[in-house]
Amino acid sequence: HLSIPSPAGCSSGRGARPRSWCGSGSFFGVPPDIFGVFPPFRYVLGHEAMKRMQTSNVLVSGLRGLGVEVAKNLVLGGVKSVTLHDPHPAAWADLASQFYLREEDVGRSRAEATLPRLAELNSYVAVSSTREPLSKELLGTFQVVVLTNSPLEEQLWVGDFCHDHGIKLVVADTRGLFGQLFCDFGDDMVVTDPNGEQPLSAMVSMVTKGCPGEVTCLDEARHGFETGDFVTFTEVEGMEELNRCGPVEIRPYTFSIGDTSGYGDYVRGGIVTQVKMPKHIHFKRLREALAEPEMMVTDFGKAERPSMLHWAWQGLHRFLRQHGRAPRPRHQGDAAEVVALTKEVAAGAELDEELVRELAFQATGDLAPVNAFIGGLAAQEVMKAVSGKFTPITQWLYFDALECLPEENRDTLLTEEQCRPRNSRYDGQIAVFGAELQAKLGAQKYFVVGAGAIGCELLKNFAMVGLGCGPEGSVTVTDMDTIEKSNLNRQFLFRPWDVTKLKSERAAAAAQEMNPALRVSSRTDRVGPDTERVYDDDFFEGLDGVANALDNVDARLYMDRRCVYYRKPLLESGTLGTKGNVQVVIPFLSESYSSSQDPPEKAIPICTLKNFPNAIEHTLQWARDEFEGLFKQPAENPLEVLEAVQRSLVSDRPRAWPDCVAWACRHWHRQYSNNIRQLLHNFPPGQKTNSGTLFWSGPKRCPHPLVFDPDNPLHLDYVVAAANLFAQSYGIAGSRDRAAVAELLRHVRVPPFAPKAGVRIHVSDQELQSANAALGTACGAHMDPTWGFCGTFRLGFGAISQTLNPFFCVPQSKLIAGKIIPAIATTTAAVVGLACLELFKLVQGHRRLSSYKNAFLNLALPFYYEVEWTLWDRFEVQGLQPDGQEMTLRQFLAYFKKEHRLEITMLSQGVSMLYSFFMPAAKLRERHDQPMTEIVTRVSKKKLGRHVKALVFELCCNDDSDADIEVPYVRYTIR
Repeated sequence: HLSIPSPAGCSSGRGARPRSWCGSGSFFGVPPDIFGVFPPFRYVLGHEAMKRMQTSNVLVSGLRGLGVEVAKNLVLGGVKSVTLHDPHPAAWADLASQFYLREEDVGRSRAEATLPRLAELNSYVAVSSTREPLSKELLGTFQVVVLTNSPLEEQLWVGDFCHDHGIKLVVADTRGLFGQLFCDFGDDMVVTDPNGEQPLSAMVSMVTKGCPGEVTCLDEARHGFETGDFVTFTEVEGMEELNRCGPVEIRPYTFSIGDTSGYGDYVRGGIVTQVKMPKHIHFKRLREALAEPEMMVTDFGKAERPSMLHWAWQGLHRFLRQHGRAPRPRHQGDAAEVVALTKEVAAGAELDEELVRELAFQATGDLAPVNAFIGGLAAQEVMKAVSGKFTPITQWLYFDALECLPEENRDTLLTEEQCRPRNSRYDGQIAVFGAELQAKLGAQKYFVVGAGAIGCELLKNFAMVGLGCGPEGSVTVTDMDTIEKSNLNRQFLFRPWDVTKLKSERAAAAAQEMNPALRVSSRTDRVGPDTERVYDDDFFEGLDGVANALDNVDARLYMDRRCVYYRKPLLESGTLGTKGNVQVVIPFLSESYSSSQDPPEKAIPICTLKNFPNAIEHTLQWARDEFEGLFKQPAENPLEVLEAVQRSLVSDRPRAWPDCVAWACRHWHRQYSNNIRQLLHNFPPGQKTNSGTLFWSGPKRCPHPLVFDPDNPLHLDYVVAAANLFAQSYGIAGSRDRAAVAELLRHVRVPPFAPKAGVRIHVSDQELQSANAALGTACGAHMDPTWGFCGTFRLGFGAISQTLNPFFCVPQSKLIAGKIIPAIATTTAAVVGLACLELFKLVQGHRRLSSYKNAFLNLALPFYYEVEWTLWDRFEVQGLQPDGQEMTLRQFLAYFKKEHRLEITMLSQGVSMLYSFFMPAAKLRERHDQPMTEIVTRVSKKKLGRHVKALVFELCCNDDSDADIEVPYVRYTIR
């Protein structure tokens, strides 16, 4: 299992998604109505990308389980319009995964039956259906066309037309445990932001004059920039030419930026900031990409033989064209014919006949979890196509989950009789797993903890697969929260008329509408020690498993402990924007959620926070502390209590609304003018330290006091927010009348400032702690991570306080300030789809650890990684190359990048550090081309004995999304 980094490099609990929205009030003073139900996508995609999405018209053709999943995600995502196309009538088999079809819809047009339920999801998106057959005239009105469950002949002519007319095309299909995805976004697609991460920035400590000029950053840790990144400079003194340069390309580690020999001498300061440069991607049309799979296949980490699957799908399409139907479940003759047709298509390419046969066996399979996964990916690709945000799939993606099939006696358990259709809503699932597993699913008793975004998706999938739908089965869902308007954008079981109702009750009712056989009950009791009389021994002992859909780490850890105690399997999943992870906990087989812990969040030094902030995170935390100290957090010692009482009841006690305005105005002057003037009195701009260096250099950025102006909208906003919060504390009626507040401000008397002598300002935490120790007082900053931005004035005050901070005036960063981790429908669908595939294994009783898949994905890249490392795993690397030469360090690093998609950040052998990303440039250049054994000998100062056949290396690695991951050791064979 892998950790998911949260904004600003803070941990969020191994993919745990903290509370995304706090309260139903305004979001930093902006009413939710302005953004409709789009805010999470807006904060993941960005404003410009969201605007492009909101002008895009999308056609979704094919409304079986996969098509409705894509359409659902697009409607929630906020495109301009979604048109549904499917002339075929609904059949019983569609009910296996088409969650917007009901039994009474069988025989009706799929598109028309689905339309009203999809339209309810988002009133800002125009949803319509058409009965027209696909034609060039129809296709020409859309920016993106999505084909699902479409015959190959249709895909080819639609692909040609779309490519020739600049229309983006996504083709998606699923067959049982197999999935396929193809993208064609034209001859020249421009990607404006390949990964969606915040641009990196670092403070500069030195720039050399030369060719190339080399930049040194303040922090000794890696600056984070990579080869090929482009950066700009600001606030550089001396070498001011850098401030006027456009984006310049850098090199790694040495951070070379080109010729600076003609620039002025560097003096001090500067900030270097990453610039996202447009990336041009060429796509081939479908007809061409079909013939060249070796160039276009994307191995998404799941399918081991994507090229074989590429040919197998074409062989299957030939069978469909020749017979007008899919191969029958487990029919040996049909499967043999698909194998023969695949051999004709592959023209001598290597094939795994068992893999082809399995695709044929499952051709009529229709699994809700696979549709959820592929549908989430396909919808995200549509959004990439219209927004230019994130890296698209280029161009094929093949997926399989064959480890879900029985581990033993597969041919005995999965026979043609077991998998034949039964005119049941589960026929699509029975075709893959047989009728016996369907009965086992129906008898399961599961506990879903949480009914938010992940909880809604879990209940939908449970209803579709028939979990707890038998006479002995049940599903219990608990959530103590009520539905808020801001939930509607991602918690897709809820509708506007559900607002203020209990989540668990409405989610259970909505899931039961999808499958009336679902035996679901709802509760509103939180899970925790105080409810163990509710969720007691009888409750847990009667369960078959638990699925977490929680939004905080503490509750996850508690449920993990309960599952370990009662020896129950646990499905754990989390999302963070386009990132997501899945962990399955199996009693007596795997580690538990609590087995590993994230590192603690990096604390901001108190003196840095109070006096010398230099990064956006510092100003945001400073604003949070400002709010806490004024309006929420109690004093921490008796003296502070007495001082607070004196201020509250005597010196600062307001009598009327004008007093509140006057207090806010004087507080503004104290924070943004007087305190800064006092700081500059103690440390003037030109002051030097004992070593002769300027005091205001490096991470200490010289601030400037602000001058209050009632006509400045930002200054006025601060006073309005602060005055209203202050008035609320005393039960005084506030006012939103900005003109009236501005008039009151013109009559407020602010005492003139005079710097005080003898004021001690600590320049480091060590100095502060020493002073506190001498006084016998406690030292601590007000950093409550549970601060709730939940009201208009609280949000406004926090945002404006940060923006006014004279050290670092930057645009407000709402995501970081509110600890907001947006959940988006595409990632949630994909993650829960993967989690429910693990459910199939649990119900069957799989006992091989290798059958289970913990996973990490990032739809922005795209990136999917399975985590299967055990005590017995290791990387086997042959040091001697075929030419007899030993592998160099450069070759070793490249091997892991190519073969395992891992970037090695540190490499050690015993206690000897052989390589690290922060090594001096000269040392790196020296070692890059040395054989590995030579490096080991030089660093360890020990010769390798002739008895040594292999070396053991320890690795620290980053994956494709630059997240740290745990990997096994390396056995490096040298003889």
